[in-house]
Amino acid sequence: MPARAARSRTWERLLKPFSNVQPGEGARAALMLLCIFLIMTAYYVMKTAREGLILTGGTFGLRGDELKTYATGAMALLLIVLVPAYDMLADRHRRIRLINLSYLLLLASLIAFFVLGEAGVPIGFAYFVWFGLVSAFMVAQFWSYATDLYNEDQGKRLFALIATGGTLGAIIGPHIAKLANTFTLMLIGAGLLVGAIILFNVIEHRAPRERRDKEIEGPGGFALVLGDRSLLMIACLLLLTNVVNSTGEYLLSHAVSEHAIALVPDSSHPELSGAMREAVIGEHRREIIKTFYSNFFIWVNALSFVIQAFLVSRVIKRIGVRHALFILPVIAFGAYWAIGMIGGLAVVRLAKTAENATDYSIQNTVWQSLFLKSDRAVKYKAKATMDTFFVRAGDAISAIVVALGIHQFGFGARELAFVNVALIIVWMGIAFAISHAHRMLQREVQHERHPMRRPSGLIYHYSRRHRDSAAGS
Repeated sequence: MPARAARSRTWERLLKPFSNVQPGEGARAALMLLCIFLIMTAYYVMKTAREGLILTGGTFGLRGDELKTYATGAMALLLIVLVPAYDMLADRHRRIRLINLSYLLLLASLIAFFVLGEAGVPIGFAYFVWFGLVSAFMVAQFWSYATDLYNEDQGKRLFALIATGGTLGAIIGPHIAKLANTFTLMLIGAGLLVGAIILFNVIEHRAPRERRDKEIEGPGGFALVLGDRSLLMIACLLLLTNVVNSTGEYLLSHAVSEHAIALVPDSSHPELSGAMREAVIGEHRREIIKTFYSNFFIWVNALSFVIQAFLVSRVIKRIGVRHALFILPVIAFGAYWAIGMIGGLAVVRLAKTAENATDYSIQNTVWQSLFLKSDRAVKYKAKATMDTFFVRAGDAISAIVVALGIHQFGFGARELAFVNVALIIVWMGIAFAISHAHRMLQREVQHERHPMRRPSGLIYHYSRRHRDSAAGS
């Protein structure tokens, strides 16, 4: 025990410049930081492999960039089945067993995709859909665990610090992706996730036994979200955020694909013929796209790290969570206005870099903090439902927007950018409604007998009502 306390004090001294780490918190915070570092490194290694596979592997008569957008509709439909299945697993297993089982299934799937890809089986579309499903659960599970592991005060102090591990992993991941071919990246991602599983179990072993043994009880994720106005309002905000972001991802994918075609046109490699020529051209374009996305992810996540490490905690402390909700939509509004007015790959890349970096830093920290004082069912079920189904539903709506815009109205990239500008205005309206409701809730709390029990966000509204109804039944 003395050795463990000494190690914790060492970590506290190392982490003190970045956050207000209290005695006894250093070692666990460092382990959590390392765990999300491994998860996000694996995420970006696998995501980089995904881009090359989908953008050069068009099928169903569609080009890869358009197919990539429509594939999100398939994800949303699959999640209608997968979310209740995940709820059933959560009901039957303690939190660490739930995490272990989820990650082992993920590892088995990765190995299967590697074997099929090396055998020449076209896996682009299937891998894209699979990764879109499991990556959402993968990251959501970590933050559900974090909100369950820490109390409200600890989360407010430590989440910004822990999240820097994720941004560091997001920087390192694309660098690693440059060192191997597309299919080998899958094995690298699997190895990183094995390390994350080990860390989850080490952290759980150090947690208090009463927290480890507590079961996840409550209604399913869909029932929780649809049955509470506060949760539904936040879910709608998340959905609309992803409609805008996914439409922007199509704009970037389209610009990158056009760039790759310009560099390696259909008339290239005249010395070859037939299927061999198509294979060579496809390989060259895939590597151009992979290199572009590797560099893009590096810049996005480097900027995200700077914002996360040096600005997030200060911004939230200064302006509060309510006002922080408006930072991302304001930046996105300017970004898509610039795309609509100017256009071109350079402008799209700069705009998406600013939008994504803000999303991954400030927006992510605000989002996770909302769940600190919620019940376990909200953390593991409602939050997982939002982070998976509502995110992918937003992607699916984006696919419909893109399809109608391209095929029905003949929109190009600039017109779709202005569609996003209009959607961002609605997004700001929802953020204002959430901010107003949050302010009203805080005023109500000031009249309670126990002012120290103040909610950290709208999620508290459900948690309190659920506990009261359970006590009365």
